[in-house]
Amino acid sequence: MSDALLTLSGVHTHIGAYHILHGVDLVVPRGQLTMLLGRNGAGKTTTLRTIMGLWKASQGQLRFNGQDITSLNTPEIAGLNIAYVPENMGIFADLTVQENMLLAARQAKRANQMDGTRLKWIYSLFPAVEKFWHHPAGKLSGGQKQMLAVARAIVEPRELLIVDEPSKGLAPAIINNMIDAFAQLKGSGTTILLVEQNINFAKRLGDRVAVMDNGRVVHSGTMQALAEDEALQQSLLGLAV
Repeated sequence: MSDALLTLSGVHTHIGAYHILHGVDLVVPRGQLTMLLGRNGAGKTTTLRTIMGLWKASQGQLRFNGQDITSLNTPEIAGLNIAYVPENMGIFADLTVQENMLLAARQAKRANQMDGTRLKWIYSLFPAVEKFWHHPAGKLSGGQKQMLAVARAIVEPRELLIVDEPSKGLAPAIINNMIDAFAQLKGSGTTILLVEQNINFAKRLGDRVAVMDNGRVVHSGTMQALAEDEALQQSLLGLAV
């Protein structure tokens, strides 16, 4: 795909003695939202962690914006304007919401140096971030922590946003808020790669989809085509969208 922002070609990943990824081929088109789906244990989180250099590919190649990033370390990859929200959110519980945001704002040394216009936009997406600005992040609810994790990742414009299961454990109302936020992010031109188990979430947001099984991508195409094909859903995921 000529307008691919991120490509994985034949990527294998070993964690200790375990061979987790078995030749992953994945294309993330620029400006679109790509869903990465699959049953538990299929290798989705390992794929994200390999992209970020947290685990090194033992074989294959990863390219971002035409650059080979296979051997780069995690800070170098993040420095290419990629943000990652892990499944555990990575919130610093003892710091305030403001301090968590400031840590992610690489262009600011003090809170008043953060982009005020962008912060207002983030507040419109996630009102809890503004409401609890001076509260310890560890005191937030699960949904509020997830909002903070995503807000922190986008405190400055990112070319690629990678998020692992943003709707996990969230109430339906908060999931709808999260869907609206990702739709706005996509509309702003941010390329997004999402791992998700909530199929309704995937159906409402996804442009492209890749389905993993046993450490490989076994299907890729449009989200709409998968959503409309119940037999394919059953075959790939064991469920109907």
